[in-house]
Amino acid sequence: MYPKDFNYKMPAEWTAHERTFISWPVKESMCHPDNYESVCAGYAEFIRTIAEFEPVSVIVNPNELENVKKLFREPNIELLPIDHNDAWLRDNGPTFVIDDEGNIAGVNWKFNAWGEKYAPWDLDDKVAPQILDHYNIRKFDAPLVMEGGSLHTDGEGTLLTTEECLLNPNRNPYLTRDQIETYLKQYLNIEKVIWLKKGLSGDETDGHVDNIACFAAPGKIIMQTCDDPSDENYKITLENIEILKNAIDAKGRKLEIIQINQPPKTEYEGERLTLSYLNFYFVNNGIILPTFGGNAAEADKMAEKILSLTFPDRKVRTVDGIAVIKEGGNVHCTTQQMPYSRKELI
Repeated sequence: MYPKDFNYKMPAEWTAHERTFISWPVKESMCHPDNYESVCAGYAEFIRTIAEFEPVSVIVNPNELENVKKLFREPNIELLPIDHNDAWLRDNGPTFVIDDEGNIAGVNWKFNAWGEKYAPWDLDDKVAPQILDHYNIRKFDAPLVMEGGSLHTDGEGTLLTTEECLLNPNRNPYLTRDQIETYLKQYLNIEKVIWLKKGLSGDETDGHVDNIACFAAPGKIIMQTCDDPSDENYKITLENIEILKNAIDAKGRKLEIIQINQPPKTEYEGERLTLSYLNFYFVNNGIILPTFGGNAAEADKMAEKILSLTFPDRKVRTVDGIAVIKEGGNVHCTTQQMPYSRKELI
């Protein structure tokens, strides 16, 4: 039996949240372990900022529990001791689904560290079931590798993803595109998949959609764009915009596209950082937007302005995205939302 059989479906991210989950960094898994203190400071800023809007549950390795406890005094920040390898809960955490009565369930995808890039990942693959068990939430085990950062939904039957990620042979080499679509329809109760081609240049997740595009509302998509023809992202974004211009969603609507220009190209130790304003995170009545400062200051201001105009009823709170992005992701990558389980609050 699948979630669809019980009318569970994946809600849009802007649906009211009961809480946010986030994992605490693990020094041994970091690409740049010398930056551990600054990365922890970045995560702490994310957690405190999100806690201004809603409760936060922080997944902490048991041997670090006492040290992390000293950092937070806010009453709506709780620490949940669960062993984990890495701190990108968007990708190894559960995807929550909800039915018409407001009952919550969780999809437990298989996780293989973005195509077996970063070993070990055995503990991360076990995190989602432990979260669901802790909160006594019904679990559906999905038989395919999937990461939360590769999916965006409008809550009305349309899902956005990229071919670069979901069709990559390092994820599910024995599944065809049609088979993957069928699983998405069964486990997330969506009706239509819009396939973008690629994600941002240099993105080690193999093109997660949460760095390049997301729904702002049903029928409305925000896309990060590039106006420099010499940048690889120029061609990538033009191709994706063309796909969206010709797409129809599950309800038969043409899509409105809102464009946010990317931050200036930035490198760290010779490698391009995947800077993205689309890696923002919806919270209750707000948006958490990573900004990058320095030569990105003007682009930061423009991104904040566009999001403020797009979501006039939400408070846009900026956070420093530089410390965390050096590890490969940002605020959306670190978080996973749990929708309210009471129908009247949705």
